[in-house]
Amino acid sequence: MVIRVYIASSSGSTAVRRIKKKQQDVLGFLEANKIGFEEKDIAANEENRKWMRENVPENSRPATGYPLPPQIFNESQYRGDYDAFFEARENNAVYAFLGLTAPPGSKEAEAQAKQQA
Repeated sequence: MVIRVYIASSSGSTAVRRIKKKQQDVLGFLEANKIGFEEKDIAANEENRKWMRENVPENSRPATGYPLPPQIFNESQYRGDYDAFFEARENNAVYAFLGLTAPPGSKEAEAQAKQQA
């Protein structure tokens, strides 16, 4: 399974800087936890942009406009946006959010073991 994070590489406005910060937050977490992922740039690749827009579920899209990066998928299965990722991280549930098994010894694995006991 490959985690795919759809990002935008262009920079400029304040809104874009906020997006970049969120992207860096997600990518940094994945790197720090040695979770394999692919970056899919929607600014430099029209196919990536089209695929992301078509595959974010209707109930996860903004009322107006298009979904903004970062958008996170496990293969082609939509997992969520930055807000969903942030909530999962705060709850020590990122592996479950990503559709992955938490590694033994991780806070998430320990929390799951306590829930099952």
